[in-house]
Amino acid sequence: MEDLKNIIESLLFVADEPLTIERLKQIITGAESKALREALDELTVDYETRQGGFYLNPVAGGYQIRTRPQYREWIKRLLQPKPQRLSKAALETLAIVAYKQPVIRSDIEHLRGVDCGGVLRVLLERKFIRVLGRKEIPGRPLIYATTKRFLEVFGLQNLKDLPTPREIEEFGSTLSEEIDEPADEDQFETEVTPEAQIEEEDTPDEAVETEIPAENLRTSAEPDKDV
Repeated sequence: MEDLKNIIESLLFVADEPLTIERLKQIITGAESKALREALDELTVDYETRQGGFYLNPVAGGYQIRTRPQYREWIKRLLQPKPQRLSKAALETLAIVAYKQPVIRSDIEHLRGVDCGGVLRVLLERKFIRVLGRKEIPGRPLIYATTKRFLEVFGLQNLKDLPTPREIEEFGSTLSEEIDEPADEDQFETEVTPEAQIEEEDTPDEAVETEIPAENLRTSAEPDKDV
């Protein structure tokens, strides 16, 4: 098909979410999977060769055009967004769902040691997790799993891209060594901005917030949806 690469590029440009091969086949009737993948590969090479303001990113089982993280400061000046944040409780709960899915609420609360009903509702509203159904045990509790949105926001192609326990342990060891290294007092002088201040939560468990890296979003700045 003539101009297949340009057609795909235009679709990726206007799409609000990653486009899969199957979705492209539904839109571009008659196009074969092989031809679509070849066109996407060509687009990837084009963007990397040009090194412009955006690139083609394979994410959440599909493809999406994203701005390069080194230009996020200029995009933030245009859009003036608030950073997306997850509370410590929400991040812990989301991590448990990601690694233990499919999982029920009682299993999550057993691992965290606290009630997770409110946090699960927020994660459902943010579309980071979804309900798969009910487990056939007394009470028939809901079964939770992560969503395509989770993969998209955290820059994952699929769940296999999650760091392994060994990688997490190695990262923690490296971070501890960096923290233990002596540093000049000047390194600890920093201006505290309103965005950097920790907002008070109802419980100490939710008092710490983690900002979602902007480079993992479609652009370097999107509207805030605080947990």
